[in-house]
Amino acid sequence: MSGPFTHAEPDYAALASRIRGLAREYGFQRCGITGVELGEDETHLRDWLAQGLYGSMEWMARHGDKRSRPEDLVPGTLRVISVGLDYGRRDDEEAWQTLADGERAYVARYALGRDYHKLMRQRLQKLADRIGQEVGPFGHRVFVDSAPVLERALARNAGLGWIGKHTCLIDKDGGSWFFLGEIYVDLPLPVDAPATSHCGTCTRCIDICPTQAIVAPNRLDARRCIAYLTIEHEGSIDEELRPLIGNRIFGCDDCQLVCPWNKFAKRTDEPDFRARNNLDAATLPELFAWSEEEFLQRTEGTAIRRSGHERWLRNIAVALGNAPTTPVVMEALASRRDDPSPLVREHVAWALARHAQAGP
Repeated sequence: MSGPFTHAEPDYAALASRIRGLAREYGFQRCGITGVELGEDETHLRDWLAQGLYGSMEWMARHGDKRSRPEDLVPGTLRVISVGLDYGRRDDEEAWQTLADGERAYVARYALGRDYHKLMRQRLQKLADRIGQEVGPFGHRVFVDSAPVLERALARNAGLGWIGKHTCLIDKDGGSWFFLGEIYVDLPLPVDAPATSHCGTCTRCIDICPTQAIVAPNRLDARRCIAYLTIEHEGSIDEELRPLIGNRIFGCDDCQLVCPWNKFAKRTDEPDFRARNNLDAATLPELFAWSEEEFLQRTEGTAIRRSGHERWLRNIAVALGNAPTTPVVMEALASRRDDPSPLVREHVAWALARHAQAGP
């Protein structure tokens, strides 16, 4: 934090209203304000960690209770300004078509374009700077997946939406295709009413999950989650889960695609979120042919870069193992049979064996 403000006390109710207006000016479709009390969520997080459901994401446990105690992470924090930025496009039908086409690669919708972290951070910092112009120097820090923050719980408390059974945030007027970001502030702003749940008896997200990673409502076993396996997990993918991954090479959207609330999702044509490198239509053999240099060049400025070339190839090898047995697919796999990476070779060998077992 930059230190406490020393200016005259502002009209905080008017300031809160002004902040919501400014958030819209800077391109955020939703904005709310909440306090820092996350007691029930802290209990839920501790239980989730104790069960080991975080897989190899050691950073989830490393920070203790700082994730659920904003004032511990940033001393002096009194309120959290939570914002949402829409990224959903009108391409649900195309997404399902890609998932049904075994030779095409499926990339989570959020990762098709520019990395949202940089875009949101820039906009949030502009919003924070503008607040400073309104009230003078004030203590604050901006976060976009950059620190131990319980962003969905904070967003729920700020009225942006409820946490669905798939653990994503859902806005009843805007679905779930949006990113979250926060500004921790030392201003005693009036808070918004928290959102209430409207999932009811619906279990579509639980039923659709390819690997059954949603083990109970609001309980995700990351070790089975395709987003975790294809993005966060660094080693070999469990052979039991490989056939279930299908052609999903970076992330998974099934639980959001099937959610009935997304018929209300706000669609955007934000230029930064438009698909790059034809990733919304590319075939698996095309992407498997990328050299490391080409991978780094084509994924510059995108979220995909974080997976690295080796994991990129590992994921595509699994998808090719699940693809139809065609000459193009088999040639692609054969091209990396002797890849320098043991990890890639292992998954290529599995894929080739899978096709051999399937027969002609």
